[in-house]
Amino acid sequence: MINHNGTQKIKTERLILRKFKISDAEYMFNNWANDSEVTKYLSWPYHKELATTKKIINIYLEEYKSSEVYNWAIVPKEYGEVIGSITVVEMSNEKEQCEIGYCISKSYWNQGITTEALKAVINYLINEIGFERIQAKHNSDNPASGKVMLKAGMKYEGRLRKYNKNNAGELVDCDMYSILKEELVYN
Repeated sequence: MINHNGTQKIKTERLILRKFKISDAEYMFNNWANDSEVTKYLSWPYHKELATTKKIINIYLEEYKSSEVYNWAIVPKEYGEVIGSITVVEMSNEKEQCEIGYCISKSYWNQGITTEALKAVINYLINEIGFERIQAKHNSDNPASGKVMLKAGMKYEGRLRKYNKNNAGELVDCDMYSILKEELVYN
């Protein structure tokens, strides 16, 4: 049974996952939102202006009024500035499942930070909220994202052909991963 509690602060060994604040806009813009390399495999284009990032964060702030919104800023404890995001992008209360998406500054790639954040969010969504299944998918041309999912305990389910549009509007294949409540082995 799902018991929604919204975006709550989560602490890990190296990270604080928390709600976005309007003061995060400049960090978000500079760390990843304006980087075409970071957003290359995402469904949204890089931000050309800080005003776009501020507009997005204002949308987040409005969405936080709902207990069914899960959208965290990824903040390393030692730096204190936001370096990425991890979000429930789709959910079904009826099926007790959701899908997670994430994005992180390339300065923090290959350091296990995204895996650490993903594990923490999976743990929260299963143990605190009650989801039975959590899934994530990535553009098939971005295998590094699949490695993050595997390291977080998710299992590869297969390739979805021409499933999503990338930020250039092209249909692309996506690889799907999931983890079930009974498969969760970390707390």
